[in-house]
Amino acid sequence: MYMSTSELRSAFLEYFRSQGHQVVSSSSLVPHNDPTLLFTNAGMNQFKDVFLGADKRAYNRATTAQRCVRAGGKHNDLENVGYTARHHTFFEMLGNFSFGDYFKQDAIRFAWEFLTGTLKLPKERLLVTVYETDDEAFDIWANEMGVPVERIVRIGDNKGAPFASDNFWQMGDTGPCGPCTEIFYDHGDHLWGGPPGSPEEDGDRFIEIWNVVFMQFNRQVDGTMEPLPRPSVDTGMGLERISAIMQGVHSNYEIDIFQALIKKAAEIVGTTDLNNQSLRVIADHIRSCAFLVADGVMPSNEGRGYVLRRIIRRAVRHGRKLGATDVFFYKLAAELAVQMKDVAAELIAQLPLVERVLRIEEEQFVRTLDRGLLLLEDVLTNLGDAKIIPGEVVFKLYDTYGFPADLTADVVREREIGIDEEGFNAEMEKQRARAKEASSFGVNYNEVLKLDFETPFTGYKQLSQKTTVVGIYKDGVEVNGLISGEEAVVVLAETPFYAESGGQVGDSGILKVDDGIFAVTDTQKAGKAIIHKGYLELGTLEKGAEVEAVVDGERRQAVALNHSVTHLLHAALRQALGDHVTQKGSLVGAERMRFDFSHFEGLTMATIRRVEELVNAQIRANHDIATQVMDLEAAKSAGAMALFGEKYEDDVRVVRMGDYSTE
Repeated sequence: MYMSTSELRSAFLEYFRSQGHQVVSSSSLVPHNDPTLLFTNAGMNQFKDVFLGADKRAYNRATTAQRCVRAGGKHNDLENVGYTARHHTFFEMLGNFSFGDYFKQDAIRFAWEFLTGTLKLPKERLLVTVYETDDEAFDIWANEMGVPVERIVRIGDNKGAPFASDNFWQMGDTGPCGPCTEIFYDHGDHLWGGPPGSPEEDGDRFIEIWNVVFMQFNRQVDGTMEPLPRPSVDTGMGLERISAIMQGVHSNYEIDIFQALIKKAAEIVGTTDLNNQSLRVIADHIRSCAFLVADGVMPSNEGRGYVLRRIIRRAVRHGRKLGATDVFFYKLAAELAVQMKDVAAELIAQLPLVERVLRIEEEQFVRTLDRGLLLLEDVLTNLGDAKIIPGEVVFKLYDTYGFPADLTADVVREREIGIDEEGFNAEMEKQRARAKEASSFGVNYNEVLKLDFETPFTGYKQLSQKTTVVGIYKDGVEVNGLISGEEAVVVLAETPFYAESGGQVGDSGILKVDDGIFAVTDTQKAGKAIIHKGYLELGTLEKGAEVEAVVDGERRQAVALNHSVTHLLHAALRQALGDHVTQKGSLVGAERMRFDFSHFEGLTMATIRRVEELVNAQIRANHDIATQVMDLEAAKSAGAMALFGEKYEDDVRVVRMGDYSTE
């Protein structure tokens, strides 16, 4: 029974909706609440806190069609994309979840009923695995679902069978974990490959289509497994894989969505060879790139933006291989929006931005692409019989022409040549060391001082404070006192001095004691302690002394004014350039401020003048500045802008300037 990818997605969600599951929209590809992940890479990511008990939902059953990216970090399929039948940078994961509600019996029944009832897959084509000691799951498959025992494979951890793979899922070294049961589809004996657990399990005959995880234990530090009070279920089935089965094809690239993108790409670059691997690469990469941009990722040289840039450049290189002479990649975004219109509201809304970002990134790269390829060609010509590109050459291509190492590897693999990854990494380390040496300044007090103390900050309401010296440190070592002229770091019981954070420099001022003055030249943080760096100008200063801490109010005011401008500038940039603009850093001092932000092209002089006019108009309006402490969710609901990457406490300080800026 043929089903389109769109029909399959709808059928899955509708089936589980009919079984009492809440249909939950796909979360962003950027996991905003999980700093451990580069991208959303599994359906359970958005429910992680629910499984851990840190989040409560109004439902205890859920189903999703989650967009995922695996192109960086631990889960990185980039190098295989286009060369295999099922590797992608972007895919959709169909999933159903139970948060302490149903468990093994219903989870297995739902999966079997959907595959053999709703989709009408022939039962004789399906094979299942269970964890080697999970007799409960084995009995459910054999006695309740009627699966012949010879089609149920016990999979262990290499203890029982020499070729067995682990069939036990865990979130980490400790925490929720449990056995899995997987469902495989037999594509037929015309393809090479054996069932899971056999020496030929990596072949293409038996393909895993559904994985069901039974979270029933909590692994302790000592390795003991305590039963969870509310066992849960986490499942995942690749939409592209099941689409290939339902459409009677073997490769994911032969399904309807990919075929439409491949044909459109061929039309744009001017080729008739629809089986070319480069077309597969381009069709896959437009999916991850378009949705990443729609979810707020911009090409850059670090983090998520760097991964996006790598994928774009890989697609562009394959387009040039096919004969593209002009920018082409961005033109596929509209076709993608058509093909995924049922679940692409964000992409459709952001399509002009997506196209512009991809076009500009390609234009910038093609200026250096041809020169880089010429250099690489010279290297290959002079390589002789060697089969490895030296690491320093790979680094030069990266450093001079913007060729990521995997892009160079992608080019040379077509000639059965590899790259010296260790040599490349060594060159990268040398560059990092040079950069660190060039940019290093001052002392990292978080490394030098290990203080188990939290300093209350009183400086929002006052600029002077009677307080007590609780610690004095010279060169990282605690001392009892200072004499005139000595430099040191002083810790107070409480302080009105603002410590450097959020881009704003630390306060300066003085600590007045009966017979002396300690000049504070900088204020920093060491853990949760606030430390006052400076020197004893005259007299003596001892631990335990009563002092009056006095902030340089004129300097603080100048810094505060410049900090206010960063808020106004942020709002003006978003107004002039678009809501995709976000702050990426700042430096706020008494004399000047610097504001770093994400955008996909340089600003024209006209745009700069426009931004200046917007900011100056708000300065002239002389808005009252209102501050309020409220809980984080209330702040977001009130329209306060949270800066992605910042770690916020439950209660946050919200700064409002008229109706123009709230952060």
